[in-house]
Amino acid sequence: MKKLLKYLKNYKLESVLGPLFKLLEASFELLVPLVMAQVIDVGIRSQNAPYILKMGGCLVLLGIIGLVCSITAQYFAAKAATGFGTSLRNDLFAHINRLSYREIDVFGTATLITRMTSDANQVQSGVNLFLRLFLRSPFIVFGAMIMAFTINVRAAMVFVVAIPILSAVVFGIMLISMPFYKKVQKQLDKVLLAARENLGGVRVIRAFNRQEDEIRRFDEENGRLVRFQVFVGKISALMNPLTYVIINLGIIVLIRTGAGQVQNGMITQGEVVALVNYMSQILVELVKLANLIITISKALACANRIKFVFEQEPGIVETARTAVKEEAGAPKVEFDHMYFTYEGAKAAALSDISFRAMKGETVGIIGGTGSGKSTLVNLIPRFYDVTDGGLRVGGSDVREYPLGQLREMVGMVPQKAVLFKGTLRENMQWGKKNATDEEIYRALDIAQAGDFVQEKGEGLEFMIQAGGKNLSGGQRQRLTIARALVKSPQILIMDDSASALDFATDARLRKAIKEGTRDMTVFIVSQRASTIKNADLIVVLDDGQMAGCGTHKELLTSCEVYREICLSQLSEKEAQ
Repeated sequence: MKKLLKYLKNYKLESVLGPLFKLLEASFELLVPLVMAQVIDVGIRSQNAPYILKMGGCLVLLGIIGLVCSITAQYFAAKAATGFGTSLRNDLFAHINRLSYREIDVFGTATLITRMTSDANQVQSGVNLFLRLFLRSPFIVFGAMIMAFTINVRAAMVFVVAIPILSAVVFGIMLISMPFYKKVQKQLDKVLLAARENLGGVRVIRAFNRQEDEIRRFDEENGRLVRFQVFVGKISALMNPLTYVIINLGIIVLIRTGAGQVQNGMITQGEVVALVNYMSQILVELVKLANLIITISKALACANRIKFVFEQEPGIVETARTAVKEEAGAPKVEFDHMYFTYEGAKAAALSDISFRAMKGETVGIIGGTGSGKSTLVNLIPRFYDVTDGGLRVGGSDVREYPLGQLREMVGMVPQKAVLFKGTLRENMQWGKKNATDEEIYRALDIAQAGDFVQEKGEGLEFMIQAGGKNLSGGQRQRLTIARALVKSPQILIMDDSASALDFATDARLRKAIKEGTRDMTVFIVSQRASTIKNADLIVVLDDGQMAGCGTHKELLTSCEVYREICLSQLSEKEAQ
């Protein structure tokens, strides 16, 4: 939590004024029992109505001043806590965006969303409550005890006994409950993951008629969360009854002691009432303190989870600041006995990969499911770093490039077509912020998307829903290809990005890319042999290793894996 408190640095004044106004309110509140004692001992005893009215006015004035101080304190505390939460979420979001695929894979999307939302909100609430009560409640507890001693030492000894017992109860329950709040938050991650999977895969779930099974699975995860929450709630619920019992026993002892002293003339009736009021104030503030501690316990547990994300250093960082110049005549992309292993994996995902792609060449990458095709192309823009061996772009190791320069060179069309809510123009300008309409339409034509865009009738102002829900799978894929082409990258990577296209459209797309981007080095990852058979170089992967590398004709005779793939999809005549 200490590391997160830096987000209050811009709200130092509010962080000081909030507690100070609460202390001011508490100071006026401590005067109320003394005023009441005077009303009883002077006004009521002598039946002095003007005096009673005068002191009643004092009570009203104290109440108004306390209210103003309280509202002011609430304002400053809320402003500081809200600013804290905003800065925390901004930094957390920025930090998550700096993490590489490796770290994001380890955390999981559902966990990161929980820490960005639920955990951050819980910490913000903890800061708000802390600023309001961390000084006020202890101040009133000890202030009431001191005021009690000024009235009568013997009667005040009840406070000396009651307060330590109450403190032991409060802090004991806090220490017991804190570990369970961590379990609650972990289970909340699982509930959110289940919900996210169900909402994301709703079409598949309904297609297989698995609604009841998924409802049952969600109910199990949610039920486990409820059980954790109920259990920790039971522990926390002990706080109020235990504190009330102790305080009420203290009041009983206080009244009995005070009654005897009133009879002996050692203390007045008004002072006994004042002592009872002080004991009641202590009860109220300890209950507030208990709630504060529960909230702080939750906030600390959430803060530790957020801190763990901040402590996760990005696996891929800038290793160079100056732009790299390409070597003349060097391969555009070169893999040199390259190895790659995923975090926590026992075996390498890619082993001993070596091949060269020259400027303007088209490289086809083919292989069975799980053979490492997507992993291979994700290494080029440094989404992951190679484990061993070399990967060079333009003759220089990819780690020598500033990330901005390297990724500006690469146009990536991912396996899953992702579009964002906004106009078609806004989506296309992700590739190039200042792209003209002419450049966008040229990219759309190459990607075979120009016709259906015209059919929409709105041109580049066509509104795309979140995730491209108002488009077909093939339309989404063509738009993501166009988005990558808008920036005119030196290296274009198409990671199985034409799988939803029919064969005719796929053929026209490949022809248009070849003719419209002659200096561009193109990597095409595909399961279709027809898609990559005309590539200048074909890399065949089998279980993370190169089974072959060459042209289509060369591989038909030299690579058994490639020949099997071709003959399973094409006739003998088509394969030739």
